[in-house]
Amino acid sequence: MKAVIVSCFGEMIATKFGMDKWQESLEAAGLSRNARFLATQDVDDATIFKVVENACRLTRLSPGQAADAFGEFWVTVFAPRLYQVYFRGVTSARDFLLKMDDLHDRVTKNIPNAKPPRFEYKWKDERTLVMRYRSTRGMIDWLVGLVKAVGKRFNERLSVRKTSESDVEVVFLSAAPGI
Repeated sequence: MKAVIVSCFGEMIATKFGMDKWQESLEAAGLSRNARFLATQDVDDATIFKVVENACRLTRLSPGQAADAFGEFWVTVFAPRLYQVYFRGVTSARDFLLKMDDLHDRVTKNIPNAKPPRFEYKWKDERTLVMRYRSTRGMIDWLVGLVKAVGKRFNERLSVRKTSESDVEVVFLSAAPGI
């Protein structure tokens, strides 16, 4: 996995719970307390999962709470700072979600070893979108957290639920003004 994910997660833990909790999480996973990661650096998935597991234990977050907190931090703080250009011109949660697969493809096209999740979309009706998550990492709960945060970013009410280990159902309950 690319280190940008663990960098964001670490910044979120340090911001919400203190740098010492983040450093303890790293150390408990067998890393240096002062480990730093370059965004495009490859980090073993098992190592990242171990760091996340330790952070959850130390902060008393459930895995679902951690996924939601990560999603909100990624969408509202981290990604807009790093990937600002991809947020320009997008005015609704619907538009943003439907661009996620293309965004992953464009952002990682020139990054060696990048294997981001991919998404397929199917409309059940005019308000209900099923996002199919394609990845071997099994991080669909993180997708749920990200989708919830996208709704918040665009001030829209969404119902988001995982319906299988590969599908997330998104119901657009309210639209942004002007849609």
